[in-house]
Amino acid sequence: MKVDVLLGLQWGDEGKGKVVDVLTPRYDVVARFQGGPNAGHTLEFEGQKYVLRSIPSGIFQGDKVNIIGNGVVLDPALFKAEAEALEASGHPLKERLHISKKAHLILPTHRILDAAYEAAKGASKVGTTGKGIGPTYTDKISRNGLRVGDILNNFEAKYAAAKARHEQILNSLNYEYDITELEKQWMEGIEYLRQFNLVDSEHEINNLLKEGKSVLCEGAQGTMLDVDFGSYPFVTSSNTICAGACTGLGLGPNKIGEVYGIMKAYCTRVGSGPFPTELFDETGKKIRDLGHEYGAVTGRERRCGWVDLVALRYSIMINGVTQLILMKSDVLDGFETIKACVAYKVNGEEIDYFPYDINEGVEPVYVEMPGWKTDMTKMTSEDEFPEEFNAYISFLEEQLGTPIKIVSVGPDRAQTIERYTEE
Repeated sequence: MKVDVLLGLQWGDEGKGKVVDVLTPRYDVVARFQGGPNAGHTLEFEGQKYVLRSIPSGIFQGDKVNIIGNGVVLDPALFKAEAEALEASGHPLKERLHISKKAHLILPTHRILDAAYEAAKGASKVGTTGKGIGPTYTDKISRNGLRVGDILNNFEAKYAAAKARHEQILNSLNYEYDITELEKQWMEGIEYLRQFNLVDSEHEINNLLKEGKSVLCEGAQGTMLDVDFGSYPFVTSSNTICAGACTGLGLGPNKIGEVYGIMKAYCTRVGSGPFPTELFDETGKKIRDLGHEYGAVTGRERRCGWVDLVALRYSIMINGVTQLILMKSDVLDGFETIKACVAYKVNGEEIDYFPYDINEGVEPVYVEMPGWKTDMTKMTSEDEFPEEFNAYISFLEEQLGTPIKIVSVGPDRAQTIERYTEE
């Protein structure tokens, strides 16, 4: 068996949680492979709305195995709050959720360091969510991190040493803080974490594949936030691309099967960083309002703009995407004209590839198409799609060289239409 990988192709917030939830019935296992509680996956079904931060989005579907992989960073306090809220709403976790011993822990001092570093940057700040993600991955790479497995052996001494090192850094930055309440909640989270099935996830997932089980790997954030290939330095701290599924779960590259790339019919970004197609006018505001474009974790307004096909072609290339999933097409239902960026102008020269630096001097080159001016939210089949929307899909497929297999026409699980369904 091979694993299928699902990931975002833009700057995150593409709608991955909904799609994982829709696809989960076809799989035995859902596994998160990177990121942390800075990523919020929103799901809506049966009149309820849920926001998941660390727990895989397959947790709602029956007896599926859900794995938090070694590439994820975990905050025990936030995990406890998220898990208890799910259990209170009738979704049992302890028998469904397995957590890698090699996943790194976000410490209370990591969150304080995050705030201190961001404050020190002033006008150059990245726009971090303040969840301690960057400092945790920094400790991981510098070989100073604490992992979930450490809570099983001599944990108090290991924690004290890590805390002391962080406090030394904070003192050097002259940053004032109070760790008391954060640490109290964190320690309660550690005790809660001990109740779960802590596993060697690389062995577990490969053994499940040997048994013929089907696995869906769930990415967080988006390709353009990848630490290596995104719009650096305005990126996250992990590899959000398909390769991250291999390092974040312990899978060989030959185990990768389908790669689902998720994109919005337009484009959004949260926080600082370049955004070539950003709209600062009433159209951008209209997209934000219609799309409810506010961060699931932070509540921050998302910056909005037209779809960027230059960046999408780049994302599809480095991920090896085999199928596209188009989200939030319904948000554009009322527009007279739809635009798509097909190239960039850099210093007067037109280019169709994603350059090293898009921070300054990049001007989008647009193609305009007629909008479909039709409410698609009640549609249940592609046979109902208006002619203009079919033309938009065909244009995207031609430009991106990849088939669009699923179209979302609303936030609910039921508002999902599959295309090219075989009889």
